[in-house]
Amino acid sequence: MNKDFHYFGTYSAAILAGHSHEDALRIARSAFFVDLCTQPVLNSVGAPIEAATTMLAMEMADARSDIISQQDVTRTWASFHFLPYDLYSERKGCGKKYMQKYRLICKPNGDLLVDTVTQVKGKSLEATGLAMHVLADTWAHQNFAGTPSRVINDTNYHFFEILPDGSERRISLRPNPASPDDLIKGLFTGTMRQGKETSVMNLGHGRAGHLPDYSCMRYRYLPAWADYEEVIKDNPSDFMHAYCQMIYAMKYLKGEGGTFEKATYDTETVAPYKEKIEAIFEKRQTDDSEDWKAFGESLSGQEIPDFDTPDYLEEYHKAPEDKKDDTPMGRFILAALAQKSMVTNRVYKSGNILLGISGDYKDWGTKGIRAYLKLAKEVRKGGVI
Repeated sequence: MNKDFHYFGTYSAAILAGHSHEDALRIARSAFFVDLCTQPVLNSVGAPIEAATTMLAMEMADARSDIISQQDVTRTWASFHFLPYDLYSERKGCGKKYMQKYRLICKPNGDLLVDTVTQVKGKSLEATGLAMHVLADTWAHQNFAGTPSRVINDTNYHFFEILPDGSERRISLRPNPASPDDLIKGLFTGTMRQGKETSVMNLGHGRAGHLPDYSCMRYRYLPAWADYEEVIKDNPSDFMHAYCQMIYAMKYLKGEGGTFEKATYDTETVAPYKEKIEAIFEKRQTDDSEDWKAFGESLSGQEIPDFDTPDYLEEYHKAPEDKKDDTPMGRFILAALAQKSMVTNRVYKSGNILLGISGDYKDWGTKGIRAYLKLAKEVRKGGVI
């Protein structure tokens, strides 16, 4: 998913969940900032780089193949963009190394999604926004894993788009980032085929390009992990499920309902707007921002300003040291540290070391989590993450 859904779409979902215009903006900014918060960005304002929620292309290109570097890459992408579905899944005839990667495959409605949502209840609106990004990406990025792996994430020539009239055509994926995706001709950019198992070219849905992020796309393909069993992806349906689940989750976080349940969607709230939302999802374009913006403004009666990244960073940078955590970016950083710590801890406790060794900050231990002392301090004093 791109800015159109993570920012403008999340704003409209927050409004439908009962948030005010101002609160919906805070949630939407945080949801979108997940795709912007890199180590260089954090470095530029003196923030802890361990709170990075994404990586620049140049960072990825410079990533080494040693285990520590691979763990750093995987912690970031698995925690925020490819949340693992089943850390204990079984598959006959597979070795331990393969199973560790296989168990990181992302799908909706896993146990880690429940943890992601429930851990931010009673926390900041920025934590809500970050959780909504993670939730939404479980729908868009399903069937891929947030770790560099050819045996899991590779695709091949068997890749067909299912057009609106039911006909099909072969999708052409080119390793040329300078060429924009062309929905009319069916030409898309994917990462270069790379035989090395742990190459970053084999991270997530890189081999499939941006197809998982376009709401209008329907396609069938063969993921490397599927043993030549075809997978059909219906983005309009998946994106609608994500949207309805976000509304349900945000109502839960506001205090409506006792527990957060898997596979539960607030279709009732969406019902009066279903046709408008489906029309946005089905529209054949690579950026739905204008349509989502117009829809969100029609709901709130307020103008949705574009996200001003410099202002977001500057407020944090200029704040006194003891006030930084009270800024929107400060609250986002604490939420990011909590999410990364939780996911890393759950994966490590499952016997999987691909995200590294982890301790639990709630136990105030420091082994393996020196970077999270800031988070532990905030939890100790009862602060709002």
